[in-house]
Amino acid sequence: MTNENVSDLSYADTLWKAADALRGQVDAAEYKHVVLGLLFLKYISDSFQSRRDELEAELTKDGISGKQLEKLLESRDEYTAERVFWVPPESRWPNLQNQATRPDIATLIDDAILAVERDNPNLKSKLPRDYARRGIDPVKMAGLINLIAGIGFKGSRDKARDTLGRVYEYFLGKFAAAEGKLGGEFYTPRSVVRVLVEMLAPYKGRVYDPCCGSAGMFVQSETFVEEHGGRIGDIAVSVRPHSPPISHRLLRRSDYSHDAL
Repeated sequence: MTNENVSDLSYADTLWKAADALRGQVDAAEYKHVVLGLLFLKYISDSFQSRRDELEAELTKDGISGKQLEKLLESRDEYTAERVFWVPPESRWPNLQNQATRPDIATLIDDAILAVERDNPNLKSKLPRDYARRGIDPVKMAGLINLIAGIGFKGSRDKARDTLGRVYEYFLGKFAAAEGKLGGEFYTPRSVVRVLVEMLAPYKGRVYDPCCGSAGMFVQSETFVEEHGGRIGDIAVSVRPHSPPISHRLLRRSDYSHDAL
């Protein structure tokens, strides 16, 4: 494991302790939604900002400035064309963090998520938007927001997606352990997935996972092919019995992307 991986997981452990502090106010089976929803919101906001920075550099180099520059920087097409989620101003992480101490921060988060879904139809009903209903203490919510703010998803897209994948998988494992016997309903330990993939030996064809959660089966299948000298293009993945396969492009840890959802 690299120093970078260790750093990511150390930070994830800090976040887990913060999530665990929600015990008493939020049931263990539910507080994973509180944390993972915010984590994804941070990810898409950072991805948006990375693309905005790239775009600003490109436009400035072309001599564009002033109002014309600002208009293009807020052009939705400039982001969706690069398979980056469009994040409206009210949903951007700096805006939420700046208002984290407000007593109605939970309502602001719900509104931010609704705005993201409004502008990205493929995310409809995929994110939790009931923070206000949960009645979480605003001080604890502010603390969680400030902790998540320290996780950086900027830089190269592959690195950002890889960070999201590692932290997300780590959280699922911790939530599964906290939930006891019910945890296995949404998370299978990596060691078990590895054994299953080794038994299946997916050199070619379709990898079908009807209970796909963190895409661990797909990640491990790609790893298996690479370790055994196979060709990634010979396998595809599917999460529904009759759905078209996702040809030669697996849902890697480094590929939690706009079109993978």
